[in-house]
Amino acid sequence: MSNNPYIPHSKKEIKEMLTEIGVNSIDELYNDVPNRLDSDLDIPEASDEFSLRRKLKHLSELNSSLDDYAVFRGAGVYKHLIPAAVNSLASRGEFLTAYTPYQAEVSQGTLQMLFEFQTMITELTGMDIANSSMYDGASATAEAALMAARITKKEDVLVASSLHPEYIEVLKTYCFGADLNVIPVKYSADSGNLDFEDLKEKISENTATLILGYPNFFGIVEHLVKIKELLPKKVLLIAVINPIALGLLEAPGKLGADIVVGEGQPLGNPMNLGGPGLGLFATREKYIRKTPGRLIGQTKDLDGKTGYAMILQTREQHIRREKATSNICSNHSFNALLASIYMSLMGKNGIKEIATRCLKKSHYLYEKLLKIEGISPVFDGPFFHEFVLRINKDKTIEEINEKMLEEKILGPLSLERFFPNMENCALFCTTEAVNNDDITFLAGKLEEIL
Repeated sequence: MSNNPYIPHSKKEIKEMLTEIGVNSIDELYNDVPNRLDSDLDIPEASDEFSLRRKLKHLSELNSSLDDYAVFRGAGVYKHLIPAAVNSLASRGEFLTAYTPYQAEVSQGTLQMLFEFQTMITELTGMDIANSSMYDGASATAEAALMAARITKKEDVLVASSLHPEYIEVLKTYCFGADLNVIPVKYSADSGNLDFEDLKEKISENTATLILGYPNFFGIVEHLVKIKELLPKKVLLIAVINPIALGLLEAPGKLGADIVVGEGQPLGNPMNLGGPGLGLFATREKYIRKTPGRLIGQTKDLDGKTGYAMILQTREQHIRREKATSNICSNHSFNALLASIYMSLMGKNGIKEIATRCLKKSHYLYEKLLKIEGISPVFDGPFFHEFVLRINKDKTIEEINEKMLEEKILGPLSLERFFPNMENCALFCTTEAVNNDDITFLAGKLEEIL
């Protein structure tokens, strides 16, 4: 890299370039750009620190905080209780190293954390290896599909229609560029589980993989063992998980999954505005060199002391383009740090306890709401902490939610937004952050509205 300082273009050079492209000035370059800023910005006069703080505080109080709401909505981003120790530990200087720890000697804090993160994700998912996280659950799912196509050398990607609809859209975008075919597989209108007969019809000699949620978008727990038995030996099974659910559900790696991906936001990361989160990615050891992202390894230095370093970096900035497994594999290190501290604090028993509370509260709410006239179940499959109900009244889900917001309740998600045939169907969710009084109040308020 040159040590010369940056030297801008001279006036002569600028004139030569403008002449070459046929314009008279730099301003003329922007003639076709609409809404050019041709007036002064409406910026208030300078203020002292304390007046400014008071003004900003007033503006912040115009916003709503989910800390003040009972949240009964999930669909991929969840409100969980986060111990204060998570943020306290995450702010320590040992972790405030570079985004990408290229220089191992000055990044041991970050590298050790990511190594521990990988270890915990493999234990949670029942897989052999995990990378040091990815961008989010949707892109991790799409990267898994590309990886399956590389391994099998097939072009058809089967995806359960009960997977998160936004994940499917991201999947289609990735597969379009890779010339892969995304083929939806129906779900049972009765159970909400994958339709086995439709799966059998869709499998062909060109099938690379099947992708499904565990639990799926409707909260239903899929039968991974039975599904794996239906797949030909060379077709890979990709499970898209909710990590908290694995506190109770058997690890997908033990049920036949070949790749396990998911959104790590429930692990100690706040909801924020729907992000940022982090993508989880785990697989079998034999596929390690096909895995996108980066892996951290543990080693010894010349003095015999434990050290950490990046051992596999299959991004195109590290190796030849034709050898790269991905060119988009941001790993959201800070979000992985929050998840690592959260999992360390909770431990195996803690995550199991949280999952148990989520399960019990959701089934308690489910039974309570079904006692209300005009509310009926949609699916009868086993669910974790989300479920779908149909409201057979002249009120829309949006109207109901507007009334709920007045009572500091964030109500269920209207599924008609994603599934036009599911008019008046609502996806409810509960976590351990919802207390029993909130559940009782929600049920009473919903009965009153209807």
